[in-house]
Amino acid sequence: MKFAEFTDRHKAFRDEVRGFAKKELLDESTQIDRKGEFPWHIINKIKERGWLGVPFPEKYGGLGLDATSYIILVEEIARVCASTAIMIAAHVSLACQPIYANGTEEQKEKYLVPLSRGEKIGSFGLTEPNAGSDAGGTETTAKLIGDKWLINGTKRFITNGHVADVIVFTASQDREKKTHGISAFIVEKGTKGFEAGKEEDKMGLRGSITSELHFEDCELPKENLLGKEYEGFKVFMETLDGGRISIGVLALGIAQGALDYGIEYAREYSLNGKPLYKYQWVQKIIADAATEIMAARHLIYHAANLKDRGEKRVTEEGAMAKLYASEVSTRVCSKIQSILGKDGLTKKYPLERFLRDTKLMEIGEGTSEIQRLVISRQIFGR
Repeated sequence: MKFAEFTDRHKAFRDEVRGFAKKELLDESTQIDRKGEFPWHIINKIKERGWLGVPFPEKYGGLGLDATSYIILVEEIARVCASTAIMIAAHVSLACQPIYANGTEEQKEKYLVPLSRGEKIGSFGLTEPNAGSDAGGTETTAKLIGDKWLINGTKRFITNGHVADVIVFTASQDREKKTHGISAFIVEKGTKGFEAGKEEDKMGLRGSITSELHFEDCELPKENLLGKEYEGFKVFMETLDGGRISIGVLALGIAQGALDYGIEYAREYSLNGKPLYKYQWVQKIIADAATEIMAARHLIYHAANLKDRGEKRVTEEGAMAKLYASEVSTRVCSKIQSILGKDGLTKKYPLERFLRDTKLMEIGEGTSEIQRLVISRQIFGR
């Protein structure tokens, strides 16, 4: 399936989300960024539409759609407000997905159903002060004492951290075993010994809450283990396959939003009495941006299709999609900003926000350097 071969349901869903973004988010996006506050009023409207459970079966509170529909949702929202889009992405692909893929029926009923319905917000705790790209260096510890897990450690740069009700996270049962000693767990807000800590004051995605998570002798029931003991590395690696596609489509949406605005600006403004869009240098920027965005879209939607089919190639091709789309987005936002000249440096126009927001796309879910390692290891490991 090529990305352009949307079903009628895909097309209708895209039009629905695009209309929502234009009506509800377009005028709000600047204020969401400037206030640096979580956009609860927007999230509540998204929740009412069931979009926080787009790809999950109806029996688990979802809409029963597919990964392609989820990608459509994130792209269309990111074109207007990346802060809102990344909240959705973290909730769906990083919190709900590992529970859906690895949880027991009891865990799905207890956690996935309210998450999919939007009754609760989810998050994913992987990154730590001393363990980012090398997630195998996890320092948070888990010890099984009787029928309780005792958790100690700190997570950092966690999207939705302060607002999350349910957090999927990793901890090491045996640090000497490195990746083979890691397990995955579920913790709920309000659990004794667990709390969200400092919020990060970020350059971009300022409406998205990013914070620390602290575990201090936090006791969890034995049944809060997600998946099997010592298989946490497998859980989060599979989760990151989808997470990379999510970051890639976020980058794609930002780039498309920048291009949309660049085209609008070039039509509306003139230089020396001549419309900007009639200058060849402007035409070149627009043509190059449109071409790179089209290529990125093919990669992203192809990777989403692989995920729908459950193909192992999604690890490699999802990394390719994330790598390419994130770097394209940075180039596109920078080039489009130059069309605006000095106006592009002011907060009156959204290009400076697009540039600030898109920087994370080359870092989150693994830096560009890590994506290149993932791709090359897949190639040489065949």
